[in-house]
Amino acid sequence: MTKQIIHTDAAPAAVGPYSQAVMAGPGKTVYLSGQIGLEPGTGELVSENFEGQVRQSFANMQAVIEAAGGKLENIVKLTLFLTDLSKFASANAIMADIIPQPFPARSTIGVASLPKGAQFEVEAIIVV
Repeated sequence: MTKQIIHTDAAPAAVGPYSQAVMAGPGKTVYLSGQIGLEPGTGELVSENFEGQVRQSFANMQAVIEAAGGKLENIVKLTLFLTDLSKFASANAIMADIIPQPFPARSTIGVASLPKGAQFEVEAIIVV
């Protein structure tokens, strides 16, 4: 199997020992690492506001998708991580505003905490 590491400065640098995304196999499946609401230039959370973090997380994810040669339409699976599941409806509304239909498969997981105190994280699998 061959794999290609995907990196873009338009999304925050990894905050640990991982790549922003990895493209693998002949079908060009791309596995994106989770993105939280960090400003790419500073590596700091965009705000304490949940909705702002969700929008920045999706913007970061989109930058990595584009660096891999894809578009939002190429998403086949999303996983959302929320530290407060009572904000599920808000995350859904923002996702519906950003991700084009037909929507990809998706899982949503409630977690105790996320890196850097983030309230939201999104990861994706795309096929380009």
